[in-house]
Amino acid sequence: MPDDSEDLLIPPAHARSISPSHTGYTPPTSTTLMMDNLRHTRAGGLKRKRGGWVVVVSYVFDWVIIAVAGVIGYIFGAKTPNKRPFSLYDPNISFPFTVKETVPVWLATCISVIAPIFFIAVISLIFVPGATVPRGTPKALIWKRKLWELHIGWLGLALSIASAWLITNGMKNLYGKPRPDLLSRCQPDLANVAKYIVGGYANTSMNGHLVSANICMNPDKAKLDDGFRSYPSGHSSSAAAGLIYLSLFIASKFAITIPFLASGTNVDAASFSAFPSRTRHNTAMSAMGGPESYEMAPRGPASSGGGRTYTGGSIGAAEEKRLARHTRAVAAVRLQAAAPPLYLLLICIIPWFASIFIASSRWFDFRHHGFDILFGYLIGLICAFFSFRYYHLPISQGAGWAWGPRSRDKAFWAGVGSYSYSTDHNVGEYYRAGDEEEALSPDSLDHGSSYGHPVVRANGTGLESNVGPDQPGGIITGRKPPSLDVDQ
Repeated sequence: MPDDSEDLLIPPAHARSISPSHTGYTPPTSTTLMMDNLRHTRAGGLKRKRGGWVVVVSYVFDWVIIAVAGVIGYIFGAKTPNKRPFSLYDPNISFPFTVKETVPVWLATCISVIAPIFFIAVISLIFVPGATVPRGTPKALIWKRKLWELHIGWLGLALSIASAWLITNGMKNLYGKPRPDLLSRCQPDLANVAKYIVGGYANTSMNGHLVSANICMNPDKAKLDDGFRSYPSGHSSSAAAGLIYLSLFIASKFAITIPFLASGTNVDAASFSAFPSRTRHNTAMSAMGGPESYEMAPRGPASSGGGRTYTGGSIGAAEEKRLARHTRAVAAVRLQAAAPPLYLLLICIIPWFASIFIASSRWFDFRHHGFDILFGYLIGLICAFFSFRYYHLPISQGAGWAWGPRSRDKAFWAGVGSYSYSTDHNVGEYYRAGDEEEALSPDSLDHGSSYGHPVVRANGTGLESNVGPDQPGGIITGRKPPSLDVDQ
């Protein structure tokens, strides 16, 4: 079985960059590693692995596991539940039986399962991959991404619903809690109550005896058994699992999130000022001997020699470069994020509100107690969040993408010492050939590309980067990055 030690047989580009005049280690950029591996491929040193069917089989196995979980949940639901003893004088189980439910099972299935399947398909096939696709990208690659996002969207939905279904049905029959309408289902044998007493005691104010379910004379066994499946609510868990997952999916694909300041953002005092570009202008002017704002003024003593002076007009070459980098990198904090349009937020929360309505209907239909509804909803909520994040990037950081496929080497097993299922053992943990690289020839990586042709994006996101090519995380591109010096 291949392991990570095979990396020693493939000398990477950054290993050859160490010279006698540069004794420190320089971490390789993703661009360097990608170009090195592709050049190595042209030279015949690294062959692309075959066997994509292994990855396909691993995802088919995921579907099989989810299907088995659904079948087990169905079996659990068909079992005769435990039947908790109850009191004939308990007002909490004395509500009438509602013949016509507000949201029957078939309607709950359509809303919580069929509707999310449909909307995930529409969003994946119409709105993916979005406006970031470079011109000239093959249509086959675009459809590959559409179908992958559709597959992962459905896979996460299936995991959410199946897990909630399994947990809920297992707990229902395990606890056997009476529903609020149990007595109307029970039809108790009042003439022989003493035969069914299993606990409790009577006093002068009330009859506190507990009776067993054997007191019920209703010949409809299915209706009677269902009267002992109050905890937790299946409608609530299924609605939350399906519809909250759909809300998360919509929020991800349409970039609906609370505005935030990204981690690692270059922020200094100028970024929080009213007009950062004017503040930066004053800073640059002061370097030439002009006026400077108080907050940006240097606090140290005046320098001497070839560097800048604060009173007179000289500036060193290093300081000039530093000021130039400062001017390019700093932008107003308030311009680094904005609130999405409210109509998108409304679209996003409609499924969530629908799940709340379905759960609430179980209260006024006298099918569940309040705690049963809340706990069932919590089960669905946890399943939805877990299933979404299991297959998708975080909403605030992932730009709406699902995680990519597993690598061939780790389709079924990664083992100790490997932090990712997306990397190949023989190539190492730094590099993984993706679908964007497959659409580009190695020559385009050597010579860059111009506007209107595919652009190699080395920031690992597939998105345009504003970082210059001479900085870490830079890109190979034929266009000048847009200026950040804008105050509006």
